[in-house]
Amino acid sequence: MGDKGLVLLVEDERPIADLVRLYLTRDGFGVHVEYDGAAGLAAARKLRPVACVLDIALPGMEGTEICRRLRQEGDWTPVVFLTARGDEVDRILGLELGGDDYLTKPFSPRELVARLRALLRRAAGPGDEHRVRTAGPVVLDPARRVATVSDVPLALTTTEFDLLGHLLGRPGRVFTREELLAAVWGYASHAGTRTVDVHVAQVRAKLGSAAGLIRTVRGVGYTADA
Repeated sequence: MGDKGLVLLVEDERPIADLVRLYLTRDGFGVHVEYDGAAGLAAARKLRPVACVLDIALPGMEGTEICRRLRQEGDWTPVVFLTARGDEVDRILGLELGGDDYLTKPFSPRELVARLRALLRRAAGPGDEHRVRTAGPVVLDPARRVATVSDVPLALTTTEFDLLGHLLGRPGRVFTREELLAAVWGYASHAGTRTVDVHVAQVRAKLGSAAGLIRTVRGVGYTADA
């Protein structure tokens, strides 16, 4: 295992898998590769990687189904999807099922490594922002990576947690979608704002009765009420 932990890569196109493994290994990650969906799910359950990189179109079981099953089991390991499909529906479905990020083929292996590094830095916790944030029944503890509504823990992905934390960090401040992409994902120029909309919808669904905490400001973006 590399110094930065083990990444599970599930990709049936072997040239792509070999190239991604090379770049991840060079960056200090250990890499375990599977080439079909069922084997990928079994490896995720057994190896407990620090992150999963899942192709969507896999033989036997799609990457979205792997993610769905892991989330159902309470496994919130960060997931990045790879897809060659041009249909936005596939990418949106992946995010709705608990994915943290996605890349569309063809992609730069360097960009994938950079995305993983950023995602894992966020998952490890904040640098100097340890302040517990509260808004109504919602309490978010960045240091412990725990969010609750009326003392009931929320099952949030890494990206959902960071999105909620960013909004709660400055209650009343209206953030544009581009600002949220830059602050939470870190690559505003490489993603569509639809990604933000999907994640906000997911966070609202998980907040339940407190969903109204996050408001849409038409034509601008989103804000969180104090």
